[in-house]
Amino acid sequence: MDAIRAIVQRLRVSSRTCERQLGLSSAQLFVLQRLDQAPAASVADLARRTLTHQSSVSVVVTRLSERGLVSRRPSPDDARRTEIALTPAGRALLRRAPRTVQAELVAAVDHMPPAERRTLARSLSALARAIGADVDAPPLLFEGEEARSAGAGAGAAGGREEA
Repeated sequence: MDAIRAIVQRLRVSSRTCERQLGLSSAQLFVLQRLDQAPAASVADLARRTLTHQSSVSVVVTRLSERGLVSRRPSPDDARRTEIALTPAGRALLRRAPRTVQAELVAAVDHMPPAERRTLARSLSALARAIGADVDAPPLLFEGEEARSAGAGAGAAGGREEA
């Protein structure tokens, strides 16, 4: 339990710091950081890279677009696909932004051996189900109720088992 408390506390502090310093949720900053790693990603690509549901990412991208931090444009390769890219304002914000705890968690899980990742995913999923959490529609961490309700009833993006 101490490890879970420590992780939750670190996430809360990071989220409050992000909101106070940048006026963004830590989930919004995490999406911007992922876009910076691979510009012009689709919502589906971002969902896979944030290990969350497409509908949750879509809500975040809409908010970022409204603030002028990302742009959306039709893909030159596939008109059905909308590409998302950082704007100059988004890049400027990232230059002064801290690394998110979400990014640290994803990096830590990515560095675990596959067998440990599977064990962690199974254990955390079992724990979440035991307390009544919806493990099939994970919102971005600390993104708010709109993202949670948008993803209700849908499966996790990309079918990844990792936590």
